[in-house]
Amino acid sequence: MRTWVEVDTAALTENVRAFRHLVGSTLLAPTVKSNGYGHGLLLAARAFLAGGADWLCVDALDEARTLRAAGIAAPIYVFGYVPLDELAEAASLDLRLVVYNRETIDRLAALGAQVRVHLKVETGNHRQGLPPAEVLALADHLRRSPGIVLEGLSSHFANIEDTTDHTYARHQLACFEAAVAALQAAGHAVPMRHLSNTAATLLWPDQRFEMVRLGIGAYGIWPSKETRIAALLTGRAEMPLRPALTWKTRVAQVKSVPEGAFVGYGCTYMTTHPTRLAILPVGYADGFDRGLSNLAHVLIRGRRAPVRGRICMNITMVDVTDIPDAALEDEVVLLGGQGSERLTADQIGDWAQTISYEVLARIGGHLPRVEVPGSAAPHPGAAARAWRPPRAD
Repeated sequence: MRTWVEVDTAALTENVRAFRHLVGSTLLAPTVKSNGYGHGLLLAARAFLAGGADWLCVDALDEARTLRAAGIAAPIYVFGYVPLDELAEAASLDLRLVVYNRETIDRLAALGAQVRVHLKVETGNHRQGLPPAEVLALADHLRRSPGIVLEGLSSHFANIEDTTDHTYARHQLACFEAAVAALQAAGHAVPMRHLSNTAATLLWPDQRFEMVRLGIGAYGIWPSKETRIAALLTGRAEMPLRPALTWKTRVAQVKSVPEGAFVGYGCTYMTTHPTRLAILPVGYADGFDRGLSNLAHVLIRGRRAPVRGRICMNITMVDVTDIPDAALEDEVVLLGGQGSERLTADQIGDWAQTISYEVLARIGGHLPRVEVPGSAAPHPGAAARAWRPPRAD
């Protein structure tokens, strides 16, 4: 292999075990959409179930189809849109579907099968979903639709990860609770309520309801610096999360270029001294963001090598002048640890002016995912079994 991703499945399992310990009997539903946040759909799903996950969350039917084909029988919640012509297959796979369109309910009812659905209430994020009054009307229509079972009500926070001031998130929570109350007052049972993502699960132990939908935290990464600060400001212990992904490539060539030489397209970098370059067979087609040009570093022989020039579609150039023993086919770490050095998804996201989620999700799905139990560096915090759940706000 010339470029690949190593996934420490033991770290994924331990992360979910830590959340299992945290939430107790509340249903735990890690998200494995977007190829398991870049970690590999099946690798992540199996590791999470081994750690005690109850459900799995996906975005699209094809992800759920892959899970079922692999023999995974756990409940699967599809929170992305399922086209009308794919609903029959979704029903045959026994999937839980989020709904907010009358057309979806009518098509499901016409199938003649029992399908469990979750209504999406709009509380202030203004993506999927309906305002509370329209949710109530849709629930009334659903009640008249044979075979369709209202299993739950969901929503999603807009900025709980982005700030230590959770005024808006509290407003959303109040809207959600009001929608639940309105449905119940109209005679609708709401067996399951779920609103909490990783940040809310960590910060608000009193608002987890019947299920929490974990995202980035299951992969060993905090949602944001603000979430970590908010947890620390309330005196809560450090959550023992372990990043699980290492992205690697190899040195394809080592070459010497003179002082004053331009490197790469656009002539955006000129050497200021005789320079040794390592040519790497990876580029933006693989998810190594072009925005990292002349900014990022990679790790070679445990040392940082800066990116020189523009990242190409399939090639990246790095400066190994200060790594004199760098050689052909040396292992190169693009994300993860090597020796005492480490490049994190958060750091790479800062360089690329984006977030860790995008860094991970954009790692090319065509690249092999290799299960390497125990390859990720252990988290410096306490072990999960010694960690105590945080107290309520």
